[in-house]
Amino acid sequence: MLSRKASEDSHGQDSSYFLGWQEYDKNPYHLIRNPTGIIQMGLAENQLSFDLLESWLERNPEIVGMKQDGVSIFRELALFQDYHGLPALKKELVEFMSKIRGNRIKFAPEKLVLTAGATLANEIMMFCLAHPGEAFILPTPYYPGFDRDLKWRTGVEIVPLHCSSSNGFRITSSALKQAYQKAQKLNLKVKGVLVTNPSNPLGTTMTKAELNLLVDFAIENNIHIISDEIYSGTVFDPPEFVSIMEVVNERTSSINNIRNRTHIIYSLSKDLGVPGFRVGMIYSENETVLAAATKMSSFGLVSSQTQHLVANVLKDKKFAFNYIEENQRRVKRRMEMLVCGLRNAGIQCLKSNAGLFCWVDMRHLLNSATFEAEKELWMMILCHVGLNISPGSSCHCSEPGWFRVCFANMSEATLKVAMRRMKAFIDSTVSVVNDNGCTCEQSVRVNC
Repeated sequence: MLSRKASEDSHGQDSSYFLGWQEYDKNPYHLIRNPTGIIQMGLAENQLSFDLLESWLERNPEIVGMKQDGVSIFRELALFQDYHGLPALKKELVEFMSKIRGNRIKFAPEKLVLTAGATLANEIMMFCLAHPGEAFILPTPYYPGFDRDLKWRTGVEIVPLHCSSSNGFRITSSALKQAYQKAQKLNLKVKGVLVTNPSNPLGTTMTKAELNLLVDFAIENNIHIISDEIYSGTVFDPPEFVSIMEVVNERTSSINNIRNRTHIIYSLSKDLGVPGFRVGMIYSENETVLAAATKMSSFGLVSSQTQHLVANVLKDKKFAFNYIEENQRRVKRRMEMLVCGLRNAGIQCLKSNAGLFCWVDMRHLLNSATFEAEKELWMMILCHVGLNISPGSSCHCSEPGWFRVCFANMSEATLKVAMRRMKAFIDSTVSVVNDNGCTCEQSVRVNC
């Protein structure tokens, strides 16, 4: 007999976000071995600057070989480490975070908790801030994995804050109030708001006005703010990235103790392109939260070897800062390739300035303005076209027909193949264009 957690299907694995991955795993694209396979465009992974990191590793064999000044430090790293983390890494991380934010904020290493990735960091914050059955408000569309990361083990609920394409999916005061009222009607106690900035899946940075709305809302309702800022180093176009901590620090006083209720999640998975290293962190000025989060981090520590390596990479300031600038240029160029390819196929994207994906508007390709039609189109693109993209419904978007399409986890050649496939699909679709230029499409239901 198994536990309820093991036997119940509450993980969120039945989401189309995860189902698309499963289909990709059965039939992955390869230029030579499987040229008709599915191309993975549902993975927000940064593979654009591996050559820069590999070159650094080649130039620093002593670090890779776990030596310091020619002396082996293998034994020191191999032995059990305190779960507070290596001081050298925490020092370099806070300086790296400050640099990304234009040095407008100074972070203190003693207020940082290391975790095995941002996934664990977000879950730890749920454990620290909420009881099972209490809720966090999340603006939609949001990262599909949050349904797993925030809820599965903690028992915390998510209340969607529905944003609209009419204003570029920006947060408004009325939408915040509506989400809070919805939670009250459901008898859910709201403990906070969690935002991703830059947004996953929108690929946009939040404005100062939006961030101030959040702070005002948190003060008014005596709740927390969690800002997941794991894409902060990928901002490639104006407006510049503004951290929630910058906005809080600009307040003339610590009204209602808002600094103690503002927390940042960060990792090196996206900005440095090393998700396999599992280097995540929580930054908070709340000493009680820090103490609890540090204890919980013992269930998911970053290996000492990884901490040592990353600390030395970031310690090389010239390399680290040049890496960020070059990576931003590469992300922008790759985004432009995707946008251009989709535009050639008659598909538009929300204007973005950050992230490893675009929020793509395919509403004109639906045979009806419903989520059923969105799913049908998604299945066609997945199984007939051979592209795994994420439908907006998996991101809890309130408007059918939007999709998240990733571009940084593949080679330039593979992206070109994907764009050729998409254009061929659109060109072969039987369409009728009315006098207003609207397109109505006849599509066929396909099962994988």
